[in-house]
Amino acid sequence: MEGRRVRRFGIERGRRRRERQLHSPLSNTFSCFFCDFKFTSLNQSLFHFGTKHAAIFRPWFSIGVGFGLTALLAVSLILLWELGRALHLLPQSSFGDHSTALLFGFSHFPSSSVYTYSISFSDATFLLVSTLISVCFHEFGHALAAASEGIQMEYIAIFIAVLFPGALVAFNSDLLQALPHFTALRVYCAGIWHNAVSCAFCGLLLFLLPFILFPFYKHGQSPMVLAVPSSSSLSGYLSPGDVIVSLDGMHVHSTQEWMDMATLINELAFKDINNSRYIENIGSVNSRKGYCVPNSVLDKSITIQSEESQFACPDDLAAFVKAPCFPTSMTADGPPNRVEQTHCLNAEDVVKLDKCGNGWVTAGTNGSGCTCSQGESCLSPIQAPGMLWIEVKYSSPYSKECLELKSDLLSDTRASEVLESKCGGTFVFVGDVIWMTRSVRLTAYQPRWPFLAIYLPNILERFCACTFHISLTLALLNSLPVYFLDGESLLETTLCHFTLLSPNKRKKLLRMCLVGGTLISFLAIIRIVLKFL
Repeated sequence: MEGRRVRRFGIERGRRRRERQLHSPLSNTFSCFFCDFKFTSLNQSLFHFGTKHAAIFRPWFSIGVGFGLTALLAVSLILLWELGRALHLLPQSSFGDHSTALLFGFSHFPSSSVYTYSISFSDATFLLVSTLISVCFHEFGHALAAASEGIQMEYIAIFIAVLFPGALVAFNSDLLQALPHFTALRVYCAGIWHNAVSCAFCGLLLFLLPFILFPFYKHGQSPMVLAVPSSSSLSGYLSPGDVIVSLDGMHVHSTQEWMDMATLINELAFKDINNSRYIENIGSVNSRKGYCVPNSVLDKSITIQSEESQFACPDDLAAFVKAPCFPTSMTADGPPNRVEQTHCLNAEDVVKLDKCGNGWVTAGTNGSGCTCSQGESCLSPIQAPGMLWIEVKYSSPYSKECLELKSDLLSDTRASEVLESKCGGTFVFVGDVIWMTRSVRLTAYQPRWPFLAIYLPNILERFCACTFHISLTLALLNSLPVYFLDGESLLETTLCHFTLLSPNKRKKLLRMCLVGGTLISFLAIIRIVLKFL
């Protein structure tokens, strides 16, 4: 949240305020909903720095004028678009929703990948720090622009309004109004311009971060687990420091691939839902995903014969049936197909066998359909309605046991094979695959040495992403033609260039634009909040 400087209207009020400050110290405000802290310790240093490098700052902030006016025009068009949508004069669109949400700071917060409706303590910390940095950078832009024109600020104030932090710099309104119009625009646009530069810098840093951290961290090989909340469906399967290798046999390189592959598997599963058979009291059999199980294993397995009665395998075993070579489905008039034999097998042993069927994302099956080698049968798992059978392969290269094993096998030629079998494994997840992928926090970075912190790249990524979003929101929000924001000063000074209008008409036009912009912004915020509820 960005604060408002001294109003440009009312010269006498600015003079009285200046006279009071010359005779009395600054007073801070404390209340239930607002508190601030004013200080002047940086006045001289910022003024000296701005005047010393005025030859550099003036062209720099002149570029900012172009950006500020462009931003003012852009957000005004967004407000008009929002008004047309509210009056049903323009069609509803996802682009309009996204642009309006971004304008008012309701875009997706770049936090963890954990799917939750609440903000964690770490998210709140990133939000607070990024907001303070973005707001301070905004206000220092105004201070340096004014100093380059020979105007010294009166004080800096840091405040908290309700729960939102902010800052402002105060100037003498007489000196600001005495400036030429373009010079005043340099001061008014400086904060918006600085936020835009901050946004671009954070975006560039996010892009270059893999190259900057390359000597210390590997990037894009496999996602590493940072946190597994107790409420996660993968709690008990994965731990911080584990590396996810593959999903249903397909290698996963990044967090985005992890999400995209899960979405693809989910879409394929529900697309082929008619190719499944229903087993009464148990669930459905996916005829497109199976394993080649030796017949000798089936002979030794627990076999259940049933037609109508309730039956199930022991807790440590999973139910399998022979997969049909041709898709079967329930007819409109007849009852669902039933399977007479159900085999109870250990899922940890089954996932190590060759795959059959064409329901796998990977092409690594032993042929088409349910073809297996001689002496093997293609068996499919029985799943509850709405549940998917997913294989997740992982490794634990940074665990204490694995590190000790690595040191013991330095001279062993079969070290890689032993490490792969001892420092990882494969487990089967049965449930909502989309919730599974969102219930853990991952990073694309892996430390090259065990003593490096696994959380550092994620902290840098989240900080840059959060600062990027907040700086962009501040740049757009302060460009709004709304009372008490920079857009008010931009619009007021810009209208002064329209000399064909009388001062009285310019004042009326300014008031009309500000009232309209404030009302439309308020209505747009209400619509966004209602959509979030």
